[in-house]
Amino acid sequence: MSSISDGTSNGSDSKKLRVEDRMEAPPSRVLHIRKLPNETSETEVIALGLPFGKVTNILTLKGKNQAFLELGTEEAAITMVNYYSTVTPHVRNVPVFIQYSNHKELKTDAGNQRAQAVLQAVSAVQGGGTPTSGSDLALTAASSPVLRIIIDNMFYPVTLDVLQQIFSKFGTVMKIITFTKNNQFQALLQFNDPSTAQQAKIALDGQNIYNSCCTLRIDYSKLVNLNVKYNNDKSRDYTRPELPAGDGQPAMDPNMAAAFQGKDSNSLLAGTPALTSDLSPGALSPLNAAAAAAAAAGRVALSGHSGSSGVLLASNLNEEMVTPQSLFTLFGVYGDTQRVKILYNKKDSALIQMADASQAQLAMSHLNGQKMYGKVIRVALSKHTSVQLPRDGLDDQGLTKDFTNSPLHRFKKPGSKNFQNIFPPSTTLHLSNIPTDVTEEDLRLLFSNAGGTVNAFKFFQDHKMALLQMSTVEEAIQGLIDLHNYNMGDNHHLRVSFSKSSI
Repeated sequence: MSSISDGTSNGSDSKKLRVEDRMEAPPSRVLHIRKLPNETSETEVIALGLPFGKVTNILTLKGKNQAFLELGTEEAAITMVNYYSTVTPHVRNVPVFIQYSNHKELKTDAGNQRAQAVLQAVSAVQGGGTPTSGSDLALTAASSPVLRIIIDNMFYPVTLDVLQQIFSKFGTVMKIITFTKNNQFQALLQFNDPSTAQQAKIALDGQNIYNSCCTLRIDYSKLVNLNVKYNNDKSRDYTRPELPAGDGQPAMDPNMAAAFQGKDSNSLLAGTPALTSDLSPGALSPLNAAAAAAAAAGRVALSGHSGSSGVLLASNLNEEMVTPQSLFTLFGVYGDTQRVKILYNKKDSALIQMADASQAQLAMSHLNGQKMYGKVIRVALSKHTSVQLPRDGLDDQGLTKDFTNSPLHRFKKPGSKNFQNIFPPSTTLHLSNIPTDVTEEDLRLLFSNAGGTVNAFKFFQDHKMALLQMSTVEEAIQGLIDLHNYNMGDNHHLRVSFSKSSI
């Protein structure tokens, strides 16, 4: 049983905890947090207080969706309350309420050891240290050193190297394998021992890598050892830097491979922002978060590039089929494509200029390795900083197009909902701006004629939007290229994007 001491009791630490009334209490280092979402973890509550100073205790009342958080000093608690009086705190995108508690101290018994373990581990992450291990954490040893990680709400790309930076705070990361399953980015990560894996899971499950997005969902894997065959941007064995890169995958720079043999692999990503909590002071803005992801990806996966360019090089294109317009439409799913140039002497390659480096990184992350017109395309950052237009009077056979003022840019409006709906290519397409007289059969026929098989279809309630599932991702890509902005009549232009849903 946990109890609260108000500092004036006669030694009875077992008096029943009573929920705070809403009357304003004087400043106290114990804060009362209300209206938490169901299943809120201790980690998420602690994250609210970490930016303001040391968090010394926590008590959650899960049945009441409330918690008590004790900070190291009253001054830290005052700073936290003052800050959140102007910026509404959120947990899992739900607003919560924070006020002073009537109590001056939290006292918790041995039954609260899990919360203490979380507190110690998360504090170590915030402070840049390594959580201690041993009996003081009272952790039950996990059976596997391998964690399965799913990234929810992946608005910005999460690279293998970002995961390594975050998880290495807890101990030695041995191996990582990343993959996409059910249209979600996932990873298997192996520590050197099960107890380290458990500490990382307790501390990081439910945390956001970047502000309000890229949420870590962590479970134990049934595997006890990962078999990594290649060192590239999809998989890495840090104990074997000599492994080949594999077919068509970017290899590690030799200097990076040598660095991995050193003890402090964390230094590889020194300076890249680590885990942040929603609405914490200094948390990454969306633009900086994308830039940080681009920088992190550029350290190893794109050796030789700084990650600052907004120009991409797409290669292994089908030169008989590809056009500047088709590349504009596909890459425009992930940013506002400004210019496209198919190379005159190498028509299976093209330069694509995005609005900024973060958009270039997003497009590269999602499109590298996808099939377009029957060929697996390769997308990398270019050494060029812009795409040059042909000189006046020079006919380049339509290989260069300027889309700077295109009305089809998806992200030109600040705060557009399109920012929340960026997903990897998938078999399921989201259709919108559908005229009311268009039927399911009309849309099935339209996408079938674009090439491929429509496996499933579902209208939304208002019939202005729908989900349509093709048989392969390549067919979905083809359908998007051909039919995004298709005129359905009466000036209704169909909007097509990739969906994370399935039908």
